[in-house]
Amino acid sequence: MKREESIDYNIKASWHAISRMYNQQAAKYDITTSIGFVLLNIDSEEGTPATKIAPLMGLEARSLTRMLKSMEEKGLIFKKADPTDKRSVRIYLTPEGKKKKEVSRRTVKAFNQAVLSEVPQDKLNAFFEVVGKINELIEDNKILFTV
Repeated sequence: MKREESIDYNIKASWHAISRMYNQQAAKYDITTSIGFVLLNIDSEEGTPATKIAPLMGLEARSLTRMLKSMEEKGLIFKKADPTDKRSVRIYLTPEGKKKKEVSRRTVKAFNQAVLSEVPQDKLNAFFEVVGKINELIEDNKILFTV
């Protein structure tokens, strides 16, 4: 099988192209794609429990901890004890964080609009169905390797 015919190669190549495109845009605003995605997952008004962000993004808590520290140093977020559960910490956006979140939101919307304007809805529906099935196979451990 040629790599171009491999499902995983095409998913990875597409994600890397998207990530490079997002990073080029993010660099104009002194952030990264990863920071943009974290910002998008923080509630602008209520903040978000720190423990909820990593699962929303499919990250390990350790990776997120380093990123949150960096974001705090850049003045994009701040941490505060949860008003209802003092053991828990909530992450809030600073005014600068809200600006960068809006840039991230507009960037993601522009990408989606560009794809939607070029790819017919029936093909997008098939794409979502296939990607959903791949995720389901992985989550349900239905992929058996006999190497």
